[in-house]
Amino acid sequence: MKGRMAQGASIPARSPFQRVQISSARWIAGLLVLTAVAWLVALAGLLAVANRVHDDVPVLLSQKLPLLASHPDLIFGGDSRTLYQVDPRLAAQLAGKAEGSAVNIAYDAGEPLALLAVMRREPDLFRNAHVVVSVSPFVFNDGARQAVFNPQDAVARLGVFGQMTTYLPLRVSTLIRFIREAFAARLESQRPTSRPVQSLAASGLFFLDISQPEDRLPAAIGAHPHYANWNIAGAKARFETAALCDMVNLARKVTVVIPPWAPRYDRAKDPEWKEKDNRYVSLVTVVGRACGFDVVNIMSVPGVTQANYADEMHVNISGIPIYTRYLMSRLAP
Repeated sequence: MKGRMAQGASIPARSPFQRVQISSARWIAGLLVLTAVAWLVALAGLLAVANRVHDDVPVLLSQKLPLLASHPDLIFGGDSRTLYQVDPRLAAQLAGKAEGSAVNIAYDAGEPLALLAVMRREPDLFRNAHVVVSVSPFVFNDGARQAVFNPQDAVARLGVFGQMTTYLPLRVSTLIRFIREAFAARLESQRPTSRPVQSLAASGLFFLDISQPEDRLPAAIGAHPHYANWNIAGAKARFETAALCDMVNLARKVTVVIPPWAPRYDRAKDPEWKEKDNRYVSLVTVVGRACGFDVVNIMSVPGVTQANYADEMHVNISGIPIYTRYLMSRLAP
């Protein structure tokens, strides 16, 4: 009886091939763990170095700074919705001033922290100027973690631990972009500031001369990446609104502009967009009242049609004079 029970409870011996398979699986698993650990350590090291060399003035903004040599009275800054939409030469004409009295130093994905860094670096150029800076939802939204929607200066302020816990594992491309941009900005900062401005048309204006086909446009703004995982109560909003506040004492006047989206989109039919946009506008408005900067919320521009838009958020070349004229009318004292 005991023999039969012992025989029934016995475990079949593994074959040599099975033992090799198990051993190989363990080695592979161990190697993957070691590789992952080594990769994380290497990434942390790169981020630590990038944080040390990081310059708050990115390459795209640094390349436009020679425009300030004219000591302009009106300085347009911010993101792409100023870069591609505001004609500073027309703005100067509308203000009755000479060419060069208004310049456009906005750049793609521009953030307030970067403009603040320039104002602190060149205080004499801003002290008597009216600074008009555009902002977009992604600047304040911690939920927008794609590389293109992450202001580099805000990322730098998170530190290595914050950067890795925020963007790994799904947004490693955001950290790679931050590392690349940090070194590029440092190299750019070493170049002479007196070099001539290259490839800058109309005092800093760039324009979009094509329009996306309708089937390439987002169906609804509420689901736009700017509003992804909506959270304007985090680090981005804290850093960037503080930067807007700090600008007030460095310029004659500061105006924050919230530009419109294309007229094809209707807030009344997109409650998700309406709710998020109202919160974002409210955030900027409340901070403006507390810190002393004006807020111009442009929900639509009279005379602008869908044909004047290159995509869901930027006018094309035909819309530039219409948008610039309307913006100047809102800036008038």
